[in-house]
Amino acid sequence: MTGVSRDAPIGIQCLQRLSGWLCPRLHINRLRWYQATVLVLTYFTYMTYHLTRKPISVVKSVLHQNCSGLQPPPGVDPADDQWCNWAPFNTSDANTLLGALDSAFLFSYAGAMFVSGMVAERVDLRYFLSLGMLVSAIFCYLFGLGHTLGIHSISFYLLVQAGAGIAQTTGWPGTVATVGKWFGNSKKGLIFGLWNSHTSLGNILGTVLAAEFVERDWALSFVYPALGMGVVGAFVWLFLPSEPRHVGLAVAPRPESRPSRRLEDEEEPTQVIVGDQAASLRPNRHSANAPPGGGAGEEEAEAHEGTALLRRAGGGERGGAVSLSRALAIPGVVEFSLSLFFAKLVSYTFLYWLPLYINTSTSLTPKQSGELSTAFDVGGVAGAALAGLLADCAGCPALVCAAFYALSAPTLLAYQAWGASSYALNVALLVASGLLVNGPYALITTAVSADLGTHSSLAGDSLALATVTAIIDGTGSVGAAIGPMVAGVVSSCGSWSHVFYMLIACDFLALCLLLRVVRSELRKLRHERRLASPRLVRTE
Repeated sequence: MTGVSRDAPIGIQCLQRLSGWLCPRLHINRLRWYQATVLVLTYFTYMTYHLTRKPISVVKSVLHQNCSGLQPPPGVDPADDQWCNWAPFNTSDANTLLGALDSAFLFSYAGAMFVSGMVAERVDLRYFLSLGMLVSAIFCYLFGLGHTLGIHSISFYLLVQAGAGIAQTTGWPGTVATVGKWFGNSKKGLIFGLWNSHTSLGNILGTVLAAEFVERDWALSFVYPALGMGVVGAFVWLFLPSEPRHVGLAVAPRPESRPSRRLEDEEEPTQVIVGDQAASLRPNRHSANAPPGGGAGEEEAEAHEGTALLRRAGGGERGGAVSLSRALAIPGVVEFSLSLFFAKLVSYTFLYWLPLYINTSTSLTPKQSGELSTAFDVGGVAGAALAGLLADCAGCPALVCAAFYALSAPTLLAYQAWGASSYALNVALLVASGLLVNGPYALITTAVSADLGTHSSLAGDSLALATVTAIIDGTGSVGAAIGPMVAGVVSSCGSWSHVFYMLIACDFLALCLLLRVVRSELRKLRHERRLASPRLVRTE
């Protein structure tokens, strides 16, 4: 392993020296080795971001609960129906206050995301991620400290949640941009679908870890996830190569293989059958039929293998960070951003309220409710992989998202109607709901964001990855902030059935916002079928 520059993380430099001393004749595919390292490290990185987000949804069940079924300790007035609740959530409008905690986190997250993406483009992503993880871990720990120190001020918890939201914005732009820089323009649907299971795995581990301590000491439900995030953050700082050039490598952009990606001015090939022989009538650049401008300059451009496949207009090696307006002008960014607004609203309402809904709609304890809610995230893992695989096969991510949206609405209605009737049916419908709700959410925030961030209008590199990712995820995060807040108000004033009707309506709106892109993808599919069957002209 040679060629590691001084920009390489200190852990990689130490491993290089160690391998050179112990195994001087060791030869490996360095690119594949580093790509695997990046995938694993970024996977566990973002897993811990969700690991520290999830405890609040489990702890809600003990911050405010039904005290009538519990035995009050000596000296407590049995007539006080709020004796078991944690102040300041010991009021009749506790769901509204708990929703305000979610909103403090999510609105600060959504607002800071747009800035975070632009900052990520201008700094070393390894420092960006490791520092963000450290600060996020500190805020997670502070929330648990509120129980240890007996803090009952709503302002304290709101400030901690807002600070955590800002710190967590470092995760998504940093990890997606890092992976995008290492994998170029290769097909990323399935890769990102499997990689995006970190979100669901983080939710599952965060739920299980928080549920383990929620009935004993809910402070520990925050302390242990914070500790795990701090440890992974240290590994990121030591070993994450944020760009190939930092370890003396380069990832060349790959040319698009689909016929629909041809240049607009390229003529469709026509085959002429002369007797039993077929010949193509596509113009040759060296013939008299060649279009103007295809002379010596083009031959010179293909003179050697090291020439970049996609050139930048300025001919320079690296452009500056793109502006917000230029990123918004990329075709599809606005549509997918607005669709994600509603998709993330649905997903995050489940993320923050599902354990409490299960606890109130069934006879399960807070711990059992938290453990059952992980079935939704198990479905999310399968949904992310399935959506990515279908998008890779069809080459139509918007069409895949639309199909998932159309199926998720009746599934949510079925869960609301029959989910509480039996444990087995609850699990089955939760898995199906997680698959259909998280599938398009995962696809848009990963593979679609990466594809749009390396759009042909940007010369096909990772120039706009962080900004485009921040725009799409930031817009979705506004919906993620609104959903749990509205769910808290609606569940307090009305019933949980109204919350489900709201979520179903949001799925329908997410579908409608992608219709223009879906029509475009269907036209592309028809065009590709025509290209696959070239026109035949028989001459005798």
